[in-house]
Amino acid sequence: MRKALAWSLLAVFLVGCASDPAPRDISGVWINQAAIDEAAKGGNLREALLAYGPNLEWDIDAKNAKANYTNGFEWVEGKLAPEKKGVWQVDLYGSSAIELSLKGIGLTQAASDSDPQQSFVRSPVHLTRDAPLGTHFEYALKAAYLGGEWRVISGPGQGNTVTFMPDGQIKGLANYNAYALCLAGDCASMSGEYDSLWLQQDEIGAAHLFMRNGRRLEIFQALDSAKPDEMPQFYPGKQEWVLEKQP
Repeated sequence: MRKALAWSLLAVFLVGCASDPAPRDISGVWINQAAIDEAAKGGNLREALLAYGPNLEWDIDAKNAKANYTNGFEWVEGKLAPEKKGVWQVDLYGSSAIELSLKGIGLTQAASDSDPQQSFVRSPVHLTRDAPLGTHFEYALKAAYLGGEWRVISGPGQGNTVTFMPDGQIKGLANYNAYALCLAGDCASMSGEYDSLWLQQDEIGAAHLFMRNGRRLEIFQALDSAKPDEMPQFYPGKQEWVLEKQP
């Protein structure tokens, strides 16, 4: 009788544990993979980011109650506090709070008056812990959007194979060895309907505009229509390169 009672109590205890799991740790770097997947289809980059953004990366340190995010042009710091099981609130200075929750293996940012609902996954990119906020997203985005080998169809170095590295280096593009994609902010405002990127050779660089259509990438000079005392307003000038992604 005592054994039966003991086993009965153990069963109740185990069922209780199974139905009341310990809350998972929310700490780590989370990136907006849905925005990256949309960009990888090979269309307009900023449209893809806006369709699933605007926030691109969260860096959360639950132990120290910190939760910071970036939308590609600003870093926002917040204070993290558990609200209920599986749900956290991020209090932002001078702004309304953001609600985060774990759903499966993903992190969901609840919809608010200013932003739609957004989803994030733990970053698959392995970088040093002191990597600047947003770096994980940019690495993953560059690999998905510009990864692989590209052939120069026209322009300087015609016939060359070009490789855009996730760390911002370029191999094979004449006169340039580094690049940066414009994700949001002033550089986006200056380029109108076009996407833009910065191309650089050592310490010297310049803004360029580009159009991506599937496996085809066209890069143009960026000409400025603004007055000297105004923010630059770029429009496409001479087509400098046409690149084609290789199978």
